[in-house]
Amino acid sequence: MGVVRVLVVDDQEPFRNAMSAVVEATDGFEVVGAVASGEESVTASEELRPDLVLMDVNLPGIDGIEATRTIRQQPDAPVVVLLSTYDECEFDHQGSGAAAYVPKGVFGPDRLVDEWDAATASEQSES
Repeated sequence: MGVVRVLVVDDQEPFRNAMSAVVEATDGFEVVGAVASGEESVTASEELRPDLVLMDVNLPGIDGIEATRTIRQQPDAPVVVLLSTYDECEFDHQGSGAAAYVPKGVFGPDRLVDEWDAATASEQSES
């Protein structure tokens, strides 16, 4: 595959910037868009056709869980990874359509690559 196209979704600009910086610092990944709400993420996903969406859980309007469910119903839906400040043991992403949940405090280039590799391997084994 070529470069992994990433949409960053977070209502707080510092976190959007931090997630974007991690993506840009990771070989083989590029940011194609950054938005601040669940509604914007659905529209941006349809328009930009990213491969991966990094989705904050707590968003104004529709939250990250509902936005993920909507995005995952799109044709050729992108992989979605949820992010928030909860510890991994405190958050259950099952049923959301997301491939994984990652606490913001441990999100970095290695974790980005690991989650992408796991998600794409899982999707290939399902098809």
